[in-house]
Amino acid sequence: MNLFGELKKGILAENPLFVQVLGTCPSLAVTTSVNNALGMGAAFTAVLVCSNAAISLLRKYVPNDIRIPSYIVVIASFVSIVEMIMNAFTPALYSALGIFIPLIVVNCVLLGRAEAFAGKNPPLPSIMDGIGMGIGYTIAILLISSIREILGSGSFMGITLFGASFPPVLVMILPPGAFITMGFLFAAVGYSKNRKLKTRKGEVK
Repeated sequence: MNLFGELKKGILAENPLFVQVLGTCPSLAVTTSVNNALGMGAAFTAVLVCSNAAISLLRKYVPNDIRIPSYIVVIASFVSIVEMIMNAFTPALYSALGIFIPLIVVNCVLLGRAEAFAGKNPPLPSIMDGIGMGIGYTIAILLISSIREILGSGSFMGITLFGASFPPVLVMILPPGAFITMGFLFAAVGYSKNRKLKTRKGEVK
């Protein structure tokens, strides 16, 4: 099995947000600033890698009839650990992300990778799959949050970019701004994929 391929697919070809359109709810909620997106991306990736590894190790011992509840218990355990670590060491970020940290448990990316990959493959490929999907998801929400923070607040990671004279587009830091940003990015990704497909078929020169 090509481990680099397992890593790369989550970043590009099977990006969980832009390609598979999974995990959109937290992506809408936590992308008001780059700092929040970084924190959520790190927490998500840690849970995904650890849960993939654990589920892969347990895959032969979990009865098929109860595999989904078992996967949820494993994921919830790692989410609880990450939540306690964030509360202890990054309380400001923990407060900013709020309820969306425990809601990582029901993020469909995690359960989807457990069911589609980790439950059927050895630990090392499963870990690489988790890293790739985690990085891909983090890149996606960082892109969304960068656009929203720059346009909506005139800043990047809390650093003012344009001075007091910049008129912020306040809608960008509100829920409609998240939908608008994600819509344009989904359209751009879809257009890029279609163009590449047509190029391979010789329709575009």
